[in-house]
Amino acid sequence: MNGFDYYSWIILPLLICLSRICDVTIGTLRHIFMHKGMKRVVPLLGFVEVLIWLIVIRQVMKNLDNWMCYIGWAGGFSCGTMLGMYLEEKMALGLQVIRIITNQDCHKLIHALKESHHGVTIVDAQGAMGPVKMVFTVVQRKQVKEIESLIGAYTPAAFYSLEEIKHVKQGVFSGGGTKFQGIGGLFSLRKGK
Repeated sequence: MNGFDYYSWIILPLLICLSRICDVTIGTLRHIFMHKGMKRVVPLLGFVEVLIWLIVIRQVMKNLDNWMCYIGWAGGFSCGTMLGMYLEEKMALGLQVIRIITNQDCHKLIHALKESHHGVTIVDAQGAMGPVKMVFTVVQRKQVKEIESLIGAYTPAAFYSLEEIKHVKQGVFSGGGTKFQGIGGLFSLRKGK
């Protein structure tokens, strides 16, 4: 009488799941980095992603009659996607433009943004209910919460929106330095003169 094959039915599916978590997480980050214009790291991530995928698919093909391998494959894909998005959110890479539209007095908000070394552009505009000010600033994604708290403190009724930026050139950016550094200097942004 043969015993239960723990390797085929438990260990192998878990290894497939963990490997898929790794390669799908890398793939998710690769897509995000590609969208953000981080061209130097994308090919390396692609190489590692495909290498892991090839090793794992070989194991699945060798065990086509083992439905637990399919469960490991699908579970790893789902978990890898979630983990990739979570990591990207925590890294908060890239830049965003924040557009603030208000009919309130926004001088204190503008002063607070400038004191925090954020570049600010102010435009007089006409809204649906009358004259408004439009305040634009470009910030690193990790600084968005700081800006949102300034908006809440100085112009709590203001409408604001955020948009991802892929590329910028010239301007005034927070940080006090002359460059905005990405992961390991993979991209930089020169401060305007």
